[in-house]
Amino acid sequence: MKQYFEPIELSSLHLDPEKGMDYLSNHIDAYFDGGGFPDLQQSRLVMFAVPEDRAAVHNKGCAEAARHVRAKLYALASPADDVHVADLGNLIPGTTLSDTYTALAHVASELLAQGKTIVVLGGSQDLTFALYQAYARQSHIINIAAVDSRFDLGDGDDITSRNYMKHIIMQKPNYLFHFTNVGFQTYFVGPHYVELMNELHFQSYRLGAVQGDMVTAEPVMRNADMVSVDMSAVRQSDAPAHGDTSPHGFYGEQLCQIFRFAGMSDKTSSLLLSELNPFYDRDEQSAHLAAHALWYFIEGFYGRKSDFPYRDKQNYKRYSVHVRDFDTPILFYKSKKSDRWWMEVPCEDAERREHYGPHLLIPCVYADYERAMQNELPDTWMLYYHWINDEMG
Repeated sequence: MKQYFEPIELSSLHLDPEKGMDYLSNHIDAYFDGGGFPDLQQSRLVMFAVPEDRAAVHNKGCAEAARHVRAKLYALASPADDVHVADLGNLIPGTTLSDTYTALAHVASELLAQGKTIVVLGGSQDLTFALYQAYARQSHIINIAAVDSRFDLGDGDDITSRNYMKHIIMQKPNYLFHFTNVGFQTYFVGPHYVELMNELHFQSYRLGAVQGDMVTAEPVMRNADMVSVDMSAVRQSDAPAHGDTSPHGFYGEQLCQIFRFAGMSDKTSSLLLSELNPFYDRDEQSAHLAAHALWYFIEGFYGRKSDFPYRDKQNYKRYSVHVRDFDTPILFYKSKKSDRWWMEVPCEDAERREHYGPHLLIPCVYADYERAMQNELPDTWMLYYHWINDEMG
């Protein structure tokens, strides 16, 4: 794997040699110039950069982000004593964009096969397509969650940072089970794409709705195998490092909260941080925020409860709720470890039920259980139920 990477310039991180073991720099086994390649046996969490922005729309320069983000991340205190991260360095860009995608898909696929959780520092958001290919190589059906002000379903034959989701959807065979957007802004999207998301049985949450109740984002992250984050989803005042920023978006602390949710998710095995462009940054404010968000992901990762109730449901409280005028009861599971909730979507087709297995257990919140107790079908359960049993039939 080493042949795919070039080492990090140690001098670019401005490390303080007097900082002790309390700092992340002493918990990261990094591929530095003049040093050896990290021992992957020692780390469950693996990070690397992909300095690629040839498909960036209005944001050339985001390939340079990793150096700035790393310098801020390495300088932070470690969230726990047992943290051990491997930083593989910088993926060598290919002669063509397609070559970069192939290299990223190969490396990520190998790491996923080893049971690693991957953090990718972009680069532009079209790298999501290559990460998806890593799962496809293993015939691994996945859910994708994007933190983005847009859906990135745009037109065009060539993959870009604004249409990569269209290209993922069009792949044959297809291994995308579900896609959720968190934080879209209607004036960037338009009614046509909102309707298209509904037709595809995908979910989307408007920025204002999520900001009004950040807990909304937790089950979305818990349900995602891959999380793709466009830094332009953050308001300009908190993260100016993008060629096409907006005065509206998530606050910095809200981004950190979303990253922590993703880190805590037993299901999430890859995260892409993209579209941070140092050229537009102010006093490296965006790099600071990105480092803080990654810190929260690491903290969440090392606080995982391993309580996804797919195979073993013995450590859960099970509730069967009968909703008036609906024949099928809704089964809820509450973890005895974390008090988190899931709801099970029944599938009438045995082959489909076996094929989609864990994706039929949908993370939810207590409010969904309360809604069912009041004879109301939870929106997410209803969407999955009709899609699995009606549309796919």
